[in-house]
Formats: sequence, C-alpha cells, structure tokens
Amino acid sequence: MSSVRRTRTVLLCIAGLMGAALPAGTAAGLEPAAAAPGACVKSPGPARGDAGKVLAIAQQAQKEFGLNSVVLRVSSGDGEVLTTALGESMTGVPAEPSMRFRTGSVAIVYMGAVLLQLVDEGKASLDDPVSRWLPDVPHGSEITLRMLGSSTSGLHDYVTDPAFLAELEAKPFRAWTAAEVIGIATDKPLLYEPGTNWSYSHANFNLLGEALEKISGLPLDRLLKERVYQPLGLTGTSNQFTPQIPEPALHAFTSERGTYEESTFWNPSWTTTPGAVLVQNICDLDRSARAIGTGELLSAKSFKTQLDPGTIGLGHPTASCPDTVCLLTNTAAHHFGLGVIVVDDWILTNPSFSGYAAIQAYLPAEKLALSVTVTQGPKSPAGNSAQTIAERISAALAPGRELKMR
Repeated sequence: MSSVRRTRTVLLCIAGLMGAALPAGTAAGLEPAAAAPGACVKSPGPARGDAGKVLAIAQQAQKEFGLNSVVLRVSSGDGEVLTTALGESMTGVPAEPSMRFRTGSVAIVYMGAVLLQLVDEGKASLDDPVSRWLPDVPHGSEITLRMLGSSTSGLHDYVTDPAFLAELEAKPFRAWTAAEVIGIATDKPLLYEPGTNWSYSHANFNLLGEALEKISGLPLDRLLKERVYQPLGLTGTSNQFTPQIPEPALHAFTSERGTYEESTFWNPSWTTTPGAVLVQNICDLDRSARAIGTGELLSAKSFKTQLDPGTIGLGHPTASCPDTVCLLTNTAAHHFGLGVIVVDDWILTNPSFSGYAAIQAYLPAEKLALSVTVTQGPKSPAGNSAQTIAERISAALAPGRELKMR
C-alpha cells in the first residue's frame, strides 16, 4: 500500500478508515539530573494498577506487531495514568516521551477549531461561500467554509490521483506546493453537489488553511500558534515548512516502497496546507486530546457544531462517487465532524505518515485521554497499530465504553 493511501485510510479509519538527539546520558557513577518542571518524561516506576495494565498492553503490542517504538500517555481527569516510551528511535537510541513525531491530521482538528473561533467573533460565517475569501477557487461559489471543514464539498482527494501517487512514491523528498495539490483536485469535476454527500479530501483542508489566513489576516502558522499552541501550553508542537523535525526526533522507517528504509525526513508538504504541517511530542498530544475533547477552545455552541456540523446521514455511493470514495455512512454513533472523528462517545483523530502512526482520543464520560504513537519495524503490519493499542487500553480502563473503530 502506498504511503498516501495508507495515510488516508488511517486518518479516517473507514477502510475497514535533522537527526534525533541522543537522550541525555549520565557518566558512570553519576545520578541522572532531575527532569525540569513540565518536561515530557516517563512516569516514575514501578507501574501498578491501571498504569500496569496500560504498560502490559503496550509491551504486548510492541512484540506482537514488531514495532520499533511505542510512545504513549494516558491521563484521567487532571491526573496522569502513565507516560512511557518503549523500544528505539534508531538502533541503540532509546525512544523517549520528549521525542517529536509527525501528527498530520491533528492540524485539521486545530484548523476546524480556529474556524469556529473566528465565526464566534463574527469575522466569518460557516455558510460563507469559499469565493468570498478565495475568489479564484473553482466551484468556490457553491462550496462553503462548513463544507470544507466537514469534507462535504465534493472535491476529489488528490491522494487518489494515479499520477500523484506515482510521483510521490518515486520522489518522497519532493516538495509540493499548495497550488499543485489543490490543482489536482479542482481540475476534476465535483463528485457530487456540494453539501449533499460525504467523502474525505485533503484538498478541503488545504483550502481551509488558505481561507483562515484571509479571514484572520495572519499567516496560518502564527494563527495556530496564537489560538491553539500557546493557550494550551503546547511547547513541543510546531509547524515545519521543511521536512526537518526539531530535536529530539523520533525516527521512522517503512517498507511502503518495497524496501525497509528510513522515512523520517520524507517531505510532508503534500499532507495539508503550509503552516499546519505539525510535529508534536506525546505530552502535547495528550493535552490536545483533552482540550479538543472538552471543547476548551470553543464556546458551547461551537463545540456542538464541531462534533456535528451536519454530516450525520451523509455518505453513500452514487454513479459519480463510487463506494471506494463515498465509503463512510455518517451515523450518530460514527461520523466525521468539523475536522474531528466521533466514534460512539469518543472524540478523536488518528494520523499516519510513512512509518509513523498515532491517535489522540478522549472519552468525556470518563474524562479519559489516550495518546499513542508508534513507529514500524521491518515486519510490522499495514494500518495504524497505535489505534489498535488505544482500543485495547480503552477496553481495560473503560469497559462498556471501549473505543471500537469500524
């Protein structure tokens, strides 16, 4: 499976959807320095009770799936259950919770939240046509901001384009511009009348990022920093305009091109709009899961809209949108919101990119947050193993309310 198709599948869970710095060492006979306040570090051991259950699940999954690393943080209410890192980033370099990794679709969650903030402030309306802000976009008078954020625009997903896939597989270090990838999507006829169906398209969020810049008058990276990262204290989160990952970096490897190879610095420019190509550490992912899951950044009205922007009931194959594209029937129990995924009572997203896979998920009824990232080994299965680990943890800690991705 190509890296792009895997990313898309795992992002939605609907198909069944610089070098790293060595961790600080200690000279022989010296005690390690105490962690700085607020540092993202492993929980002090030994792990007992719920922490012991989580650790055992992670250890078993790492062995079962042949994963290079499993990094996770589980929190309940305002308390930490367990933060840990298993395995290696590179040969001889242990994985650590402080290491940064790519978190792809988390950015679209943030963009959806910022859009709703701007709407609350009267700077835009969800039902504004895209043409109000981006007058040159094809079909911009028919597609609204709500449709971009909820992926109901009818735009093609450029990552399904055969020519794009072939180029990406042959040249994983190539830098793509937003105009190039958006153009691939908009050069094709709409899959359906905007707002009448549902199908995921990366182009929606490229355009949404550009629209947010026009609405706010700020570059997207600054907009997200001021409205999301800083208010939530996400000190390990940043946008990257290049393939660089700030140290310490969690390295990734993949067999997607037929040979097991390092993919840490494959260019992620195609994944979403410039200014929202994120790297984070596991503690920031946990903080993000709790903030998004509780609507911390939003008014009560906007939080309700984020969870259901009108997608329930949409999603069905048609003559112009086959079941390989229009493949998710959005129900109250399982649907796409405004950038988020809602599964039963869980609020989540599950990014994947070329050897990296992760999930952030929150269960409001239990105030339970699960954040997991993994990197693949030579024989790791396709798909998002982080998601599977989160499902198993949820079954152990929230029986009867466990996360069950379809």
